[in-house]
Amino acid sequence: MRLVSSTRPSVTRRELRTTTKYFRVVPVDLVPNPIITIKGLGAVITAGILAEIVDVLRFPEEKHLAQYIGLSWRKHSSGGFVSQNTRITKVGNLYLRYYFILGTSLLRQHSLEYKAYYWRKYQEVSKYEQERALVLTARKLVRLVHALLTKNEPYIGPRTTVDGQEDDALQ
Repeated sequence: MRLVSSTRPSVTRRELRTTTKYFRVVPVDLVPNPIITIKGLGAVITAGILAEIVDVLRFPEEKHLAQYIGLSWRKHSSGGFVSQNTRITKVGNLYLRYYFILGTSLLRQHSLEYKAYYWRKYQEVSKYEQERALVLTARKLVRLVHALLTKNEPYIGPRTTVDGQEDDALQ
């Protein structure tokens, strides 16, 4: 007997039982997700990051991952002069860059460490403050994500003191 559906090809009951039996055998936590433990990053952003990175072992260091994302700056120098006013390369995975920038924007609302880092970088320059601070904070998130995925350990943030401020002892 065949099950009939107007939108899908027909499937026999035997094939359906074999498929459901296979899904019972497959472990639920097949792909561990240690970056879901970062407070402020939701399931959608972390799933998008994992889906786009695929295998973090392709990147020996975090700077290689940042270059793959497109969060690195072009080099512009002449003689002894090195320009500080350069653009990010934007060569790389557009979706992964989107997830990291959006995740950074959300993370600085939930983490005092990232909020302080953002404002420190914001006040360093007088031109393109918000964009530069957001990209530099995203680079910090890239370092964290690369470390969590290579070590496969959950994130343990800075300890909070009695008045609710984060302790800098773990940084």
